[in-house]
Amino acid sequence: MKPVVLTVEPAPTRSPARFVAFGGAFAIVLTVLMVGLLDAHRLATTAIGLRRTISEYALGPYRWVFDTAVALLVLGSVAILAVLVRRGMTKWSSGGAIAFLAWSAGLALVVVFPKHNWAEGPSASGTIHRVASLVAFLSLPVAAMLLARPWRQDAVWGGHARWAFRFGLLSALAFTPILYAVLVHALVGTPWWRVLPLGYTERLLVVVEVVTVLVLAVWAIAAAQPSHRLTAQPSYRPSRTAR
Repeated sequence: MKPVVLTVEPAPTRSPARFVAFGGAFAIVLTVLMVGLLDAHRLATTAIGLRRTISEYALGPYRWVFDTAVALLVLGSVAILAVLVRRGMTKWSSGGAIAFLAWSAGLALVVVFPKHNWAEGPSASGTIHRVASLVAFLSLPVAAMLLARPWRQDAVWGGHARWAFRFGLLSALAFTPILYAVLVHALVGTPWWRVLPLGYTERLLVVVEVVTVLVLAVWAIAAAQPSHRLTAQPSYRPSRTAR
């Protein structure tokens, strides 16, 4: 009788989802580099520093750089969310996923409806730009905290989830100076954009939120490894509201 030879198929070392996750993270890094170069050029060639908002680049000759950078941020964010959904970290219908899509949609509208020079009078495009920015900045902290909440005590994904939750909370805190400026405007009448150095405040907020997206990207890359199950489940039972 011939001996039975057992062969074990090697585990796949490549995963399309992991490629997408890496692509999303790379797009976010490119966004940071492109906007960083614009800021460096402004610091080197003007005396105004960074007191003006990032979106004002869309009013000058480097609009294509700004638009490309934001478009990359949108595509990268959607790619990261798609991987998290694909690997069972969340569902498209969950509150976290919807908030993440709202972040992406808000950024897309920022490109379609560029910043308006309000010294020229009111503008529908400028209003849409302002509302879209607000939606994006408020949606990301909500998205990060909701995506992380069911997994914070998980044996495998707890570390990633806790970091995502912390940066989501930090993103929310980074928005509070703008809320303070709006409150001062409502109570005293001082234009809210003059209460604080808006350009620097906005950049602080953007940096924190982009890092939050990168934290989610690292989670997506880890979840996309072929060794992990396609449909993960938390190691404990979260409440329905958490999911």
